[in-house]
Amino acid sequence: MFNIVLHQPEIPQNTGNISRTCAVTGTALHLIKPYGFELSERTVRRAGLDYWPKLILSEYDSEQDFFAAHPDANIYYFTTKADKNYAEAQYKPGDFLMFGRETAGLPERLLRANYAQAVRIPMLPWARSLNLSNTVALALYEALRQNGFEGLEQAGQLTGRQD
Repeated sequence: MFNIVLHQPEIPQNTGNISRTCAVTGTALHLIKPYGFELSERTVRRAGLDYWPKLILSEYDSEQDFFAAHPDANIYYFTTKADKNYAEAQYKPGDFLMFGRETAGLPERLLRANYAQAVRIPMLPWARSLNLSNTVALALYEALRQNGFEGLEQAGQLTGRQD
């Protein structure tokens, strides 16, 4: 299992999409406060997140609380400021993939302290960034691919319907 970490997410729709990606892959989702939205049973129910009960979710009041809870974690920091390609990293089950806020990314002090573990998704030079939920999906599925999609159903089947 992998771990997705959202550092102070701001947009509820992105977090909802990411939570679905995590639920369908058996990936744990870690959310570091503060959020740019309310996360409650009522808002989850109103958003129609029927997969939410299957989500492995942990919440942290601060960045310090997250790191205290996972002192030996192997963390990859996703940022547009890295010089290493995300596909060159060797992901192993249990690794953490951390992503920053939609408007600012991860704090530079955190990136400076962990730059050897910072990775980026290539894009054209003029592009600011990808959407957060797209970035998480790309990154997670690369980690899963490197590990043979272990535990995931890899083949589907036609239903026989004649539409």
